[in-house]
Amino acid sequence: MPKPEKVVLICNTVRPKGHPKGSCREKDSANILLAFREERNERELKGKVSVAESSCLGACLLGTIVAVMPDDVWYKGVGIEDVAEIMESHILGGMPVERLLISDEEWDK
Repeated sequence: MPKPEKVVLICNTVRPKGHPKGSCREKDSANILLAFREERNERELKGKVSVAESSCLGACLLGTIVAVMPDDVWYKGVGIEDVAEIMESHILGGMPVERLLISDEEWDK
């Protein structure tokens, strides 16, 4: 299998309910991970795009967190309904989905 052009990381961290850092798993990250894999496969991008589960990406309060590398693009609050748009606009079109981007101010919290 060739080296992928892009890697989509989906935080799937599990923490106890009410934990101050939050938990992406509580925000449906497991199903979002599966949705990204299905989109990748339907678009025949296997080998070009890797979709991988990640532990904490550092911003679970804003979760579900999705990072796209090597683009260094970080998304917050991603839901199942956002997966196709991220794949179409960003992964295929090179245009990040602005409304889901984590701002520098949000990282500083």
